[in-house]
Amino acid sequence: MLKPAWISLAILTVILLLQGCAALVVGGAATTAVVAHDRRTTGIMVEDQSIELKSYDRLGKDTQMKQDSKINVTSYNKVVLMTGQVPTEAVRRKAEQIVSQVEQVRRVVNELEIGSTASFGEHSRDVALTAEVKLRLTKIDLPDFDSLRVKVVTERGTVFLMGLLTKEEAHAVTEVVRYISGVRRVVKVFEYI
Repeated sequence: MLKPAWISLAILTVILLLQGCAALVVGGAATTAVVAHDRRTTGIMVEDQSIELKSYDRLGKDTQMKQDSKINVTSYNKVVLMTGQVPTEAVRRKAEQIVSQVEQVRRVVNELEIGSTASFGEHSRDVALTAEVKLRLTKIDLPDFDSLRVKVVTERGTVFLMGLLTKEEAHAVTEVVRYISGVRRVVKVFEYI
């Protein structure tokens, strides 16, 4: 006969496992929605994820990159955007060199700032600003435009925009974003179709 503690542990384990399954189902549905709207092929999307993981792995193995640095890597259509903060110009150049040597990277856009890392408050404001940008992009009314095709990265009030867009779409996106309160600067990393 099982003791009550073991029964409770078994029930708790089953509940946690079921919650994990629900997260996988919801996460899978969200991923499917993005894939359905993206202009990149599924293969390129997988390659972009691989580029990001390899970049973080290689940067993480370099002791210079770990000290006083916060480096974010975003790959879109094999174009890599590097944002964050590093302590010196030498570290900035080295980080770009490391990432540019990752297989399949076509181009690196190095937007790393030299200086202290962003505070928790700055990071929180950037998260809120990214959400505001994404919300505003849903209101753009152009034929065949889908806001899910725009990748938004925010760092200390600078909004970086990535995606495969027409020039008309890119212009409309930029015009919307540049007038949002809190946006210091807009950097377009679009590729035009």
